[in-house]
Order: sequence, then structure tokens, then C-alpha cells
Amino acid sequence: MPAREPAISTDAIVITRSLPYEGLLHEIVEHNGVLYLGGIVPEDAALDMAGQADDVLRQLKTLLDGAGSDLSCVLQVTIFMAELADKAAFNEVWKRYFTADHLPARAAVGVADLGPGVKLELTAIAACR
Repeated sequence: MPAREPAISTDAIVITRSLPYEGLLHEIVEHNGVLYLGGIVPEDAALDMAGQADDVLRQLKTLLDGAGSDLSCVLQVTIFMAELADKAAFNEVWKRYFTADHLPARAAVGVADLGPGVKLELTAIAACR
């Protein structure tokens, strides 16, 4: 029996500034014109939710800019929060980065532990420009 071709191409282009977390993941992977961004956490876990949200969303913007995309191309975001009670503070910062004309699909998920002091982690999917 001849070998079957995969239903979709699994060729991916890895776009990364570094190999964070001891080389366990890439910050961005591009596949068929779509960018997958994973595991963005605040660089300063001592900040409050508003500060951590600004940090993470700024990192998202920087990563997208470096990949030739931008926030208007974001299709979907998942936010993992240590305390869902912090959603209002997160949303205030979110509105500074995403305007009504470019809102992605979004989910916020409560989790038990993101690491010492870390209040949120974000993953995103965006179109390439």
C-alpha cells in the first residue's frame, strides 16, 4: 500500500527571539500565513494585574511587530488568570490595545497556578500581514 500524504502540510516557520524556558518552546510559530504565539507571561511578577496585563500585551505587540504583523491581525486570544476576580483590571488595559474595530475572539480561563506572583499568561493566534 502506498504511503499516504498528510491531509495538511505540517511545515512551519519558527520565528523566535530566544528559546525561553530552557528551550521547551518557541515564542512564535508561523504556519500557512497564521502566527501562533504561546506562553506570554509578565517579565515582572511583582506588578499588580494592570501592570502585568500591560507588560504581557506590550510583549504581544512587540512579538507581532517583529514577525511583520500587528495587533489588528490578532484573531484569537486565550488569557489564563490566577484570579478571575482580576478580569476587570485586565479589561481596562485590554481596551488600550484592542479597539472595537479590531477585537479578536477571546476567552479567559481561571487556573490554579501560573508560578510565583504571576497573575496571567496569554496565548494568541494572528494572521500574517
